[in-house]
Amino acid sequence: MEKQTKLDLWLLIPLTGLIVFGLMAIYSATNGTGETSLFYRQLTWGIIGVVFMTLIYFNDVRFIRDNAYIFYVIGILLLIAVLIFGKKIAGQTSWFKIGFFSFQPSEIAKMATILALARFLSDDKTDIRSIPHLLIALAIPFIPALLIMLQPDMGTTLTCFSFIVVMIVMAGFDIYVLMLLFFPFLLFISGVFNIYVISGLALVLFTALLVKHKKFKIHQLLVIGSGLASGLLFHRFAAELLKPHQMKRIQTFLDPMSDPRGAGYNALQAKIAISSGGFLGKGFLEGTQTQLRFIPAQWTDFIFCVIAEEFGFIGAALLLAFYLTLILRLIWAIFSIKNKFVELTLAGFVALLFIHVVINIGMTVGLIPVIGVPLPFVSYGGSSLVGNMIMVGLAMNFYRNRRSLGY
Repeated sequence: MEKQTKLDLWLLIPLTGLIVFGLMAIYSATNGTGETSLFYRQLTWGIIGVVFMTLIYFNDVRFIRDNAYIFYVIGILLLIAVLIFGKKIAGQTSWFKIGFFSFQPSEIAKMATILALARFLSDDKTDIRSIPHLLIALAIPFIPALLIMLQPDMGTTLTCFSFIVVMIVMAGFDIYVLMLLFFPFLLFISGVFNIYVISGLALVLFTALLVKHKKFKIHQLLVIGSGLASGLLFHRFAAELLKPHQMKRIQTFLDPMSDPRGAGYNALQAKIAISSGGFLGKGFLEGTQTQLRFIPAQWTDFIFCVIAEEFGFIGAALLLAFYLTLILRLIWAIFSIKNKFVELTLAGFVALLFIHVVINIGMTVGLIPVIGVPLPFVSYGGSSLVGNMIMVGLAMNFYRNRRSLGY
């Protein structure tokens, strides 16, 4: 069947805009620090990403689908290898050191996991409503998440679970059952905050079930009760279960002024940088918070501060507009290309991209605890940049072959 070779500019333009934003912000954040080589490394990774995008763009979609499990196994082997041979940086054994470059296999493993999960869920023999198939579907992302947790890298571990819900629901899993399974976990995690948060979430679940069914069944009451009890117990013993630095992050998230010169320092300085940018920003290379290095290593997780300070509200809004355009275009492709593997793969990519943006910007403005999640296409990091560019390259491949994929 005839292929369409026209490039999808709705993906290419926002992708280019985000990469340019990232390069400018990295250059500004490293200007005069002796770390300017990071800009050239990121530029090199961007060129490598373009090469991979081109290769994937012209590849056969059937080859990608048929070898999804092989990509997944390679990703798992890399995660095992990095635990044995990897370089320890900032307390995490997450990188392979190759000359001047560091490679983080978890970023590639996330993409491979999405492909493998999409391959399994799109198989005609898979019935996601059956317990054995559901357990297999959950195991596919759980294995790499466990290996990443051993590094330990909590932020990347959490993002590994970000696409599970979306993908299994799209595959036909009952969202009501998923809600029953998910809420006890949410109540348990909420135990790190306070009793009001736990009680509020339990009330939301209670009300939702009441509206749906008019009356409660015994298993529903057990779900709410077990979740509420686990949340209260975790709240009581959180200090004993969590490591000191983890508790410190949570405490400073709730009240950054409790440790303004320590764990709360970055969060406070990030807010100052963002608010000082105003409407038009202070100008490229003119941000005082950025140029005076008030935020350590601001070219990574806190790079949004650089953009907001130097380019202001207009620059931050344009950045978010690029993300919105990219995500909406991917969602459009999900509903336009009638191919189950494509739909599930793109849904996983959308969920992963969305959660990265929400967590990164959320922790920068103080809405989410700092857990170390990069801003896609913008934060310094070659593995993240290349992995996300591969994702977009695959989406462009789907668009190019949409006539032969749709049926």
